[in-house]
Amino acid sequence: MSSPKPVESGSDILSKNTSYLQYENSKNSSQENTSSNNGVWGSLVDSFKPAVQNTGMTSRMVSEEEERGLTDVERAALRSANSQLSRSLKTRHLQMIAIGTSIGTGLFVGSGSALSNGGPAGLLIAWSLISTGVFATMQGLGELSVTFPVSGGFNIYATRFIEPAIGFAVGWNYFMQFLVLLPLELVAASITIKYWNHTINSDIFVLIFWFSVLFITLLGVRGYGEAEFIFSFIKVIAVIGFIILSIVLICGGGPTHEFIGGTNWRNPSPFAHGFKGVCSVFVTAAFSFGGTEMVGLTASESENPRKAIPKAIKATFWRICIFYLVSLTMVATLVRWDDDRLLGASSVDATASPFVIAVVNGGIKAVPSIINVVILIAVLSVGNSSVYATSRSLNSLAEQGMAPKWTGYVDRAGRPLVAILITNVFGLFAFIAASDKQVEAFNWLLALSGLSSIFTWISINVSHIRFRAALNRQGRNTGELIYVAQGGAIGSYYGLILNLLVLIAQFWIGLFPIGGKPNAYDFFLSYLGLPVVMASWLSYKVWKRDWTLFIRAKDIDVNTGRINIDPDVLQQELAEERSLLAKKPFYYRVYNTWC
Repeated sequence: MSSPKPVESGSDILSKNTSYLQYENSKNSSQENTSSNNGVWGSLVDSFKPAVQNTGMTSRMVSEEEERGLTDVERAALRSANSQLSRSLKTRHLQMIAIGTSIGTGLFVGSGSALSNGGPAGLLIAWSLISTGVFATMQGLGELSVTFPVSGGFNIYATRFIEPAIGFAVGWNYFMQFLVLLPLELVAASITIKYWNHTINSDIFVLIFWFSVLFITLLGVRGYGEAEFIFSFIKVIAVIGFIILSIVLICGGGPTHEFIGGTNWRNPSPFAHGFKGVCSVFVTAAFSFGGTEMVGLTASESENPRKAIPKAIKATFWRICIFYLVSLTMVATLVRWDDDRLLGASSVDATASPFVIAVVNGGIKAVPSIINVVILIAVLSVGNSSVYATSRSLNSLAEQGMAPKWTGYVDRAGRPLVAILITNVFGLFAFIAASDKQVEAFNWLLALSGLSSIFTWISINVSHIRFRAALNRQGRNTGELIYVAQGGAIGSYYGLILNLLVLIAQFWIGLFPIGGKPNAYDFFLSYLGLPVVMASWLSYKVWKRDWTLFIRAKDIDVNTGRINIDPDVLQQELAEERSLLAKKPFYYRVYNTWC
């Protein structure tokens, strides 16, 4: 009688599970081959069936018995590395997603309240400083995403490099952030329509936009990529056009022929409410960059993450410089911070957009309608992105055992179908658009995850720092990495400190609001996110009865899910690339560094 087969240890299993990228679209082809041959309708029906287990991967599948021998962190790393999501996003998709994802209501509408609170100088100081922190954070995310292009992105990085409770808290709060954002953006879109017609019930347009988002998201990741490519392209062209038009208006080339110059910077004043006003803009600026980190979620669905992710991360620099800082400089120059129309600025009211006000002040009649069309496209784009973010976050949580297993259902088209449907069903909450309680309801929903972007960025910074510490502790270095963050670990420390300062500023503004007295309502409305995150973290600790505060550097897994490339071959390829680059003109080398 043969002896029973011993169960392998977690380290043995993970050492055999090297990478899930060592195959050439075998997953997609194997699933396509299992589709019905009964025509388009049969293929469509079959596409909703469970994803076929990948047979062309070089990474090793493990049995349930073997998986039980793994720790929670090992199990999460293994499952995220063997995700069934479709790898269909092309380089052009990722680059345009990186450029245009966060160009939405935060820039077009939210900048209006920021201008009224901080003044033109406060607006630019805050956005400039926050943008440096965002850029440093995205560099660290780029290094992790290229090295570990696994399902869940920054969510799984927090679980693997910090500790699971952090990953649980960050993942669920990120899910809630974008879950609430979908109905909010649908309401914003319906209200934008009122710029042309005030008589039609808002719920009619909510229904139209909801079906549009549902249709796009059910097309799969390729549909999302194509939609975002088009949406982002339109937004980019619009912002560039606005900048050119603004320069003309500032110089007196508009219908009024009024030379504006720096008048609005001197009168009434460069700062609206002193230092407190600047601090309030820090918070608004940080929120406006929300969605920048979504590039990290796309890594597991990119055809070629090694080439696509670095280009997408570098595109962040241009988005910050051109689409935020330059356009906001134009806005601050053309619109007075004490303009009464800015006082009504809110996340669901595009009528107070400083971009529209700037063009109206210039005496141009047709362009405001065009800008409102762009705002409408922007809010639909953010709504579309919110479904992508929530569905991938929920799928990742399910893979890690942090959400019900059925919520991680992936079909043969590589869609996290259940997660997509859950998000879209919640979007029906937008039908309160016609209610007089819509603002209050959305304010409290947003308050639940209002600081989620900050916590996500902090987790990215700490994950990158811990990853570098693990490499150093285990006698390894960045020479084995395909892409290295330009700021290194120091950049992540800088991003971490800046995000912590934003939390402090938010606490101060929440406790002592501008133009008001301290009160519990305003404080919890602006700072409810912190106790929610802490409660999420604590609930996981109690659930798992694991009070470990962080994973020791020597125990961090820096192998599972990596692109399995021979270090010697990689160094040879990088040396050849540097050699070819050195022969290029200076301007090309500069371009290659930042683009």
